[in-house]
Amino acid sequence: MNDSANTLAATSDKSSTGTWVPLSMFALYIIWGSTYLGIRIALESYPPFLLAGLRFAVAGSLLFGYLRLRGVALPTARQWFNAAITGVLLLGFGNGLVCYAEESVSSGISAVAVASMPLFAAAFTSMYGEWPTRSETTGLLIGFVGVIVLNFGSALSGSHIGAVALIVASMAWAFGSVWSRRRDMPSGMMNTAAQMLCGSVALLVVGFLSGERLPSHPSAHATLAAAYLVVFGSLIAFSAYLYVLKHARPAFATSYAYVNPPVAVLFGVLLLGESVGPYDLVGMAIILVGVGTITLARVRRTR
Repeated sequence: MNDSANTLAATSDKSSTGTWVPLSMFALYIIWGSTYLGIRIALESYPPFLLAGLRFAVAGSLLFGYLRLRGVALPTARQWFNAAITGVLLLGFGNGLVCYAEESVSSGISAVAVASMPLFAAAFTSMYGEWPTRSETTGLLIGFVGVIVLNFGSALSGSHIGAVALIVASMAWAFGSVWSRRRDMPSGMMNTAAQMLCGSVALLVVGFLSGERLPSHPSAHATLAAAYLVVFGSLIAFSAYLYVLKHARPAFATSYAYVNPPVAVLFGVLLLGESVGPYDLVGMAIILVGVGTITLARVRRTR
């Protein structure tokens, strides 16, 4: 009886994972692709680090309060420590530097630069002896070629500081993602809440120490964009990312970074009237081929 119950439970967990992983990846592909535009609009009134800090402070507080009302246990001291390090890497450096860079770099170009993240993730993963498969490596390289082609079709008008900030953000996000997989983290959604709360503290401290101040009369568009980032970019998409990171291989979990650039460019075209050239279209097509290769590699490995 116990063996039968265990088998049914394992089958149920596998079925649930098979459903939620694709849904979570859809959220990462579409929602996170749109957040670059959301950040760009919110920066019209809000300074970068305070914008990111408030975004995660509000989202983290709401989620933490909800979980505590549901009776979810508090993380242990070690789990808080690990969540703090991961939150600073992913949200402090990762998202904070993207917001900072978008003051001088377009949203589409920001997404293109961040698309280098899966390559850093693959490099950091190899430090732990977990090498990407041949198919995953092929998909990563195809995706990176697509990013380069997409970059040819865009005008990089940002400063060198902005470009460096985006690369550092990608490296920090990649290392935090790989490092956290081997640590004792809070369970379930509490992991999301803890990371957002810890990351928001670091972002707010950096913002205030650097002289940033909250606007006295923010525009309605900027405030709505900030609210969108809280609900969709943080509560939904970041939770989805941590779920996929736990239940899928890193190469597959980080493949969203290759889809976000074309999504960000398309949102710019639809909402801001930006033009799309032949390099943009070819680059997007190559990127999708790379993501498809990684996805098929994951399916074959699972089987």
